[in-house]
Amino acid sequence: MITAPRIDADRVIADLRELAQRTSDEGGAQRVAWTDTWTEARRFLGELLDGVGASLETDEAGNIWARLEGSDANADALVVGSHLDSVPGGGWLDGALGVMAAVGILRAYADTGTPRPLVLVDWADEEGARFGYSLFGSSAFAGALEPGALSGLSDSEGRAMPNVLAEHGIDIERAPECAARREGLDAYLELHIEQGPVMEAEGAKVAAVEGCQGIERHRFTFRGQAAHAGTTPMAMRHDAGLAAALCAVAVSELPDQHGGVATTGELRLEPGISTAVPGVANLTADLRNPRADALVAMLEDARSGAGEAARAHGCEVLEEPVFRIAPTTFDPTLVAHAKSATSDATGRALSITSGALHDAAQVARVMPAAMLFSPSRGGLSHSQEEDTSVEDLETAIEAFGSLVAKVLAS
Repeated sequence: MITAPRIDADRVIADLRELAQRTSDEGGAQRVAWTDTWTEARRFLGELLDGVGASLETDEAGNIWARLEGSDANADALVVGSHLDSVPGGGWLDGALGVMAAVGILRAYADTGTPRPLVLVDWADEEGARFGYSLFGSSAFAGALEPGALSGLSDSEGRAMPNVLAEHGIDIERAPECAARREGLDAYLELHIEQGPVMEAEGAKVAAVEGCQGIERHRFTFRGQAAHAGTTPMAMRHDAGLAAALCAVAVSELPDQHGGVATTGELRLEPGISTAVPGVANLTADLRNPRADALVAMLEDARSGAGEAARAHGCEVLEEPVFRIAPTTFDPTLVAHAKSATSDATGRALSITSGALHDAAQVARVMPAAMLFSPSRGGLSHSQEEDTSVEDLETAIEAFGSLVAKVLAS
């Protein structure tokens, strides 16, 4: 009988702080996937795992795996992890908390032994910050990645996604081959910050996660006519920028009817100078809803709004899907274990639905998965102000260790 070890939360937090010191600047975390800073973050992860005795590999999609063998080497493995990449100017905890907590899990069980194999995973490019496609590595693992659909994606400098990934040793056409790693894996657990204000308002230190909202992310390209800003009468303009602005307003009103949330967080104008009427405008709409039918209705209405906006300003509009995922419900048995772990740690069993997207949402399509959340101060994330108290981090790490022990024993 192997006794469940205590996870050293202080050491996990110290690792998080060192990661932040190595990969942040005055503007916040800069661990954007497929950059040198992200590579440095993963190099640090390798350093931490050196003393654990776990075998380390990188798969065809760029995901990092570290395996700690158990007393029954033939048993299916439990997977723990998250992602190290961040948005530009992000926070010190988003994603990294789950990876460093997973290091703490492997470190603890390396000392005491584990009844069956434990596997750490650092998913590649969860954020999609550079190319707009979220959950790259976990999508490939879940069999949801279509390389052909990504070949036309480029970053803000116009660099094509396949070319950038090739510089990091990834052949995008072969990325789906990493799905073969699903064999011999039993379940997936992830610890993450909430990134919203619900837990703080509830006074909760840790919560089980029931599932994640679905997402439809689409790019609308409005094509009008570039013209001189001083000589072209207002009534004779085909202003793609105004069409995009009108569409953005329409998208912002979708939750009033359908619930969920809607965001137009990216707008690019061409030629992009103050003295010219924009001839082209690229607008990205991010639609989220926990209900599948409502998410479909949001997308239909967004398309209608884009068409009306284009006609109002004498433009044409084209639509390009960027990313989509259906609403996800996590495994009921694992969620029950997660609630029990929160009760063990705080005397209170709390569960919520995630408004943010996580790798667990993709993994849950091919194997049982569940998550725990730690609260976010002020509900802030994706900014350098992102923070969680040390006390709350310690509680969440303790609860995560309890959850892992319950699943290993089940």
